[in-house]
Amino acid sequence: MAPQDRLTATFTRADRVAPTPLRSIPQLRVDGLSVSYGPHEVVTNVSFELGRGESLALIGESGSGKSTIARAVLRLLPSGGHATGRVAFDGQEVLGISERGFRPLRGRAIGFVPQDPANSLNPVRTIGAQAQEAAALLDEPDKAIRKQLILETFAQVGLDTPLRVYDSYPHQLSGGMLQRVLIGLAILPRPALLVADEPTSALDVTIQKRILDLLTRLQHDLKISLLLITHDLAIAAERADSLVVLKDGVIQEAGRTASVFSSPASAYAKKLRADVPALNPDRYAALRDTGFRSLKTGQAPKIEVSAVTKTFTVDGKALTAVDDLSFSVPAGTTHALVGESGSGKTTTVRLLLGLEGPDTGSISVAGEQITGRSPEALRTVWRHLQLVYQNPFTSLDPTWTIERLVREPLDRFKIGTRKERDERVREALANVGLGEHLLSRKPGALSGGQRQRVAIARSLVLKPDVIVLDEPTSALDVSVQAGIVEVLLSLQATLGLTYVFVSHDLALVRQLAHTVSVMHRGRIVEHGTVADIFDNPQQPYTRSLLASIPSGGNDVAHMRTRAFG
Repeated sequence: MAPQDRLTATFTRADRVAPTPLRSIPQLRVDGLSVSYGPHEVVTNVSFELGRGESLALIGESGSGKSTIARAVLRLLPSGGHATGRVAFDGQEVLGISERGFRPLRGRAIGFVPQDPANSLNPVRTIGAQAQEAAALLDEPDKAIRKQLILETFAQVGLDTPLRVYDSYPHQLSGGMLQRVLIGLAILPRPALLVADEPTSALDVTIQKRILDLLTRLQHDLKISLLLITHDLAIAAERADSLVVLKDGVIQEAGRTASVFSSPASAYAKKLRADVPALNPDRYAALRDTGFRSLKTGQAPKIEVSAVTKTFTVDGKALTAVDDLSFSVPAGTTHALVGESGSGKTTTVRLLLGLEGPDTGSISVAGEQITGRSPEALRTVWRHLQLVYQNPFTSLDPTWTIERLVREPLDRFKIGTRKERDERVREALANVGLGEHLLSRKPGALSGGQRQRVAIARSLVLKPDVIVLDEPTSALDVSVQAGIVEVLLSLQATLGLTYVFVSHDLALVRQLAHTVSVMHRGRIVEHGTVADIFDNPQQPYTRSLLASIPSGGNDVAHMRTRAFG
């Protein structure tokens, strides 16, 4: 028997799919689920049903209870977590059974795709070694056959070189490939239910679309029920048959996707919809007008990048990270650099900041040359050129207070008296909407949105002319992201700041930026105003990026309708 035939024969779903008279029994039914940690209840009286072969999305901000519900279903709540209510899988009550009784279901009948593959895979073991652990659920004693089944599953999830992936370590694969590995390991035993917890949150928009398309196709091909956890209403609207909207562990709204998405009844669902960039491209048009006026009046360039090339040597081979790069940014405007991972965005940022020197070409900021300067000479430039990192949790010292973090640049540049520095710290916090009561706190005591506002305040305290924003909202929920965007545009309108905005989120770029450079393999393939690029893209690569933006439209819904009949 060929391995692929064995896969089909061994894992036929006939033994798990209910007989015809019981087809009305939902694949998953949750009744009155509540979850507590000690006296603190984080999920309250949640109920929903997921039909066989259908998809349901749990949506809401961080802390809304989405992942807690998923972990309660999977019986993976951390120590101290206590769940009450009823969870029935395939008609069988599973919340009250013993761990020993539930273990045969986890992995085999109920698969799980976690959010972050970097933290879910062991970095010191090969993908193949970890895949063999998942293949142990197959009850196939022959290791060679198990390996063949793993390779076939890797091919099924779109990994073009399954054997290379099998022999690789996690750090040797891209984020998109690692996410496909996790999906492959989850579907290897052919589960009836797949729980996917934010499976695309850290991926480029094109890779995100491929992963979501993959999940939709697998759901159809394998007749899997899909429980999707996401904070993005546009993704949920495209990919799910039903939605459950959560806030603070309580259901705000639930129903079929078309109804909830087109006519949300709850104030919270309406807010979520308003905060999705793809659905509201002109939300900040009035705030951006100041920058557009600067663009139209021909303001002098604050940043000029001319014919810059940068090559690195990797494993003895020359790799051109940036190739003949040229663009300029007028004062008081926002210029976006967009493209997939590996397009050269990060290298461009490092060159702008003087952290790397170009092989050829020149870079100037506010008329001062960056190229060729010593670190000491760059200090005067850095005072007027600041950076906001992608992840504030790792860029802010967790042992320092907020006051010390924001104040440090003033201390290093010896600006003003102690009293003047105190005043500037409070002014910077006020500019980003934070109060003085946070001064004595440490980053760990703040929310993700508050930490990012602190990072922005830290960059503002020197009163720079230019701020480089490196994926400043990629780790944030859409609602928190909306608040950060409003802060940035308000500051630009009042202080005349110039931004370089690096992002893979094209919908957010449309809301925030005035001009755009589309990068691909180190080169700019298209450049122009936001309207030019988004409304009339000239290059196939740009069109593919724009086509990948989730919009909550009907294309994927129609695809699901065709697939499921």
